[in-house]
Amino acid sequence: MTHPPTIPRRITTALFSSLGAGVVPRIGIEHIVVGRKPEIEALLGDIANVADGGAGFRVISGRYGAGKSFLLQLLRNYAMNRNFVVADADLSPERRLTGGRGQGLATYRELARNLSTRVRPDGGALPAMLEKWISGVQGQVVASGITPNDPSFGSAVEGRIHEAVNELEGLVHGFDFARVISAYWRGHQLGNDELKNAALKWLRGEYSTKTEAREALGVRVIIDDDTWYDYVKLLAQFVKSIGYAGLVVVIDEAVNLYKITQSVSRNANYEKLLTMLNDTLQGRAQYLQLLVSATPQLVEDTRRGLFSYEALRSRLEQSRFAREGLQDYAGPVLRLETLSNEEVFALLTTLRRLHALHYGYSSTISDDDLLAFMTEVLGRLGAGNFLTPRDVTRDFVSVLNLLQQNPGESFLGMVKGSDFVPSKTDVLGEARREEEVPTPTSAEFAAFDL
Repeated sequence: MTHPPTIPRRITTALFSSLGAGVVPRIGIEHIVVGRKPEIEALLGDIANVADGGAGFRVISGRYGAGKSFLLQLLRNYAMNRNFVVADADLSPERRLTGGRGQGLATYRELARNLSTRVRPDGGALPAMLEKWISGVQGQVVASGITPNDPSFGSAVEGRIHEAVNELEGLVHGFDFARVISAYWRGHQLGNDELKNAALKWLRGEYSTKTEAREALGVRVIIDDDTWYDYVKLLAQFVKSIGYAGLVVVIDEAVNLYKITQSVSRNANYEKLLTMLNDTLQGRAQYLQLLVSATPQLVEDTRRGLFSYEALRSRLEQSRFAREGLQDYAGPVLRLETLSNEEVFALLTTLRRLHALHYGYSSTISDDDLLAFMTEVLGRLGAGNFLTPRDVTRDFVSVLNLLQQNPGESFLGMVKGSDFVPSKTDVLGEARREEEVPTPTSAEFAAFDL
């Protein structure tokens, strides 16, 4: 008889804290995966292609609570376990793909701040990546027979450092990027923390003027709103050259682009997205996977969504041969279908087991009890169309918590009681809020920007 693997308590704590609040867990998410097999296989196929030198672009489309962020977080963890560097950022009014007030640069800074690896999964991995790389190069030089006490040791290490960064010089902005990496190495070699910090500041896009960057590093350019995506492509090439499989960039909450009221500004962001799509699909980027989370309204609205921008619509539109239950998983848009009843049951079964494991008790909730819960939650009017995995999960975890805290209560008594009202994502309300665009006033036009 085989026993289920033991899961560390810190992971189950994070799981139930997140799920109870309706938030996607950052760790342990692989323990509660059900369904989504074709989508996961498609995304894993993408990153395998990226590791071979390709590039990919995917829009994950689904309504609120359907599991977009869950799927992205799952792939984020899978990618790190496969030696990828991962960067993620949530878009907002302050963070876009481009904007007259530096919103594109703000997105880059968030991505740089959230750079993560398998050993640094919570972000801030850039300094550790550089130090690990330099230590690895020094180890290679030692393995070649040159000891650290040898006078030629420093030049041998420097030669290998330049060998890696010289490959970047032929790319757009690659010369200055390579100079900054070399500056970090010099700071490391000389024990000059000020020089190392200056290089990190530049790589994170934190210099506001070219003069300041030139004085600190001798470079004449800085990362700005117009060029930040070029540096993402450079970063993908660089992480490959220092031993990682590639770079996965996750952009969540892209619905904020849909909410931009000014059409010129909105279309400028869509044009930036088109550039990213074309670069990855036409081979102008390497070792880079881009993942964008979107709602169906953002993708398919022909008035303000991506489909309002003809070049994007022609690339993202679903094949006329596709229909419900028949999706082309090789296309740029992955449309998340509602979980089946069987998949919801499997999810509840997993949560029942993990909750008992976490709190150290033997669950008395039977499979019939789970079916009764599903009948109550999924059988409500409209639930089949509007209830989401987030809703079901949050309600079920709440009931489990209440039962654990109140041993005198019964599961069926709680679920079938008149006071139990299942949570339900206001999908229609969210759609209406997306479409409620205030009419710009003359004062707003006076401060018009892209």
